[in-house]
Amino acid sequence: MTIDEAKVQIRNAMTAYFTKDRFGRYRMPPERQRPIFLMGPPGIGKTAIMEQTAAELGVGFVSYSMTHHTRQSALGLPFITKKNYGGTEYDISEYTMSEIIASVYDAMEASGCREGILFLDEINCVSETLAPAMLQFLQYKTFGRHRVPEGWIVVTAGNPPEYNRSVREFDIATWDRLKRIDVEPDYEAWRSYARDIGVHAAVLTYLDVRKDDFYRIETTAEGRRFVTARGWTDLSDMLHLYELNGLAPDEKLMTQYLQHPKIARNFAIYYDLFQKYRSDYQIDRILSGAEDETILQRARDARFDERLTLMGLLLEAVASSAKQVCLTEDALTDLRDRLRLLKTLPAAGNRAEATAWLEQQEEALAKKSLSAARKEDAEAALQREAELLDGLKAAVEQCGAEEGAAVFGALQSAYAGQVEKLRTMAAETGGKMSHLFRFCEKAFSAGQELLIAVTELTANSHTARFIGRYGCEEYYAHNRDLLFNQRQREILSEMTDLGL
Repeated sequence: MTIDEAKVQIRNAMTAYFTKDRFGRYRMPPERQRPIFLMGPPGIGKTAIMEQTAAELGVGFVSYSMTHHTRQSALGLPFITKKNYGGTEYDISEYTMSEIIASVYDAMEASGCREGILFLDEINCVSETLAPAMLQFLQYKTFGRHRVPEGWIVVTAGNPPEYNRSVREFDIATWDRLKRIDVEPDYEAWRSYARDIGVHAAVLTYLDVRKDDFYRIETTAEGRRFVTARGWTDLSDMLHLYELNGLAPDEKLMTQYLQHPKIARNFAIYYDLFQKYRSDYQIDRILSGAEDETILQRARDARFDERLTLMGLLLEAVASSAKQVCLTEDALTDLRDRLRLLKTLPAAGNRAEATAWLEQQEEALAKKSLSAARKEDAEAALQREAELLDGLKAAVEQCGAEEGAAVFGALQSAYAGQVEKLRTMAAETGGKMSHLFRFCEKAFSAGQELLIAVTELTANSHTARFIGRYGCEEYYAHNRDLLFNQRQREILSEMTDLGL
């Protein structure tokens, strides 16, 4: 099944496993909760599935690769203790807590989440000495004498034998304790995920035209050649960082992530062309409504692949701007709730107390950041809120030795200034979105580029949220037209089917 289909199956299983009766007990006891096993080729996003699922369910997340564990680290180390049986004292062996189980308790302590997902990757590559203990773990959720905390669901993953020489074939007794889900690479499902996390537009527009290059594993006379979803995602992160630091990505960089020489070469050539289009079309001028007739005419005369790249550049810029608005909104909302709490405290107007309180909020943010499942938007929102807290601290410090209402007033004033900046940012983003549609209308008339714009803005979580919050008349107008045309085509198709 595809990644999206697997996510539905996993989410449904999690919902069922987390169901409680009226007394707060899990309806399905932990020992009967079969661990999920995701079977699929490397690099297709198995870990990402679980991170997203944990974030969507609002539960904790702990991930481990079992290839890194020995029997001792997984089960714990033995030690001698004394116990009294029938009046006689005996030396017996016990085990320290497993590193894996301990990490779950650490996550619970850090995040406050009493429920979560323990994700064990490469479980079918465990060492020979650890393999017998895995059967007990899959059945009873215990390593040694220590059990996975109640409320934590076990999810495992592994690669088929043809992709990994270290794979150990499971016997029937093991498979009979697992809830197996076979996952296949799927570009459209990955693209939805990639769009939301901000994968580089050059990667997306390249793969939109060359979908066969998304995932490929080949055996040649020179050895294995492969490209995976993980490779594209990691390369995208590096491209963003190279551009941020003024570095020039080249084919040598591409081959470090795309280990298929032909695909790496093709993408390197495309990336250079992508950057040339970014410069030639002057994206910032288009989105400010200041493009000239030369740019419009070039867009009209462009081939489809060039138009697609241009749309990718424009949509990337708009989505990035909308994302900053959404992140700032989230940070300000959280900060507003914190300030309301401060206002109720007796020492709200005390400069020293206010400063100490703000430092406590920073510490809470750092703790929240460390305990969160890896989700780019959540981390970015926390960073944005930390920046806003710095601004509030500066406002308090400028109060000097003043006390009383002046201190909290300075906080309110600083917060109001940040809200005003958000309004300005939102207005600028709305302008970019409007100019995007106006450019498409002038350059492409009623072409499919307008369909691409509406579809991408609807599918991207940040732009969809922005439109829902601030609106965009051009989007609404073209969306209505597209919906009408779609319904018209459906009616004509139905009439044809009926022989009318």
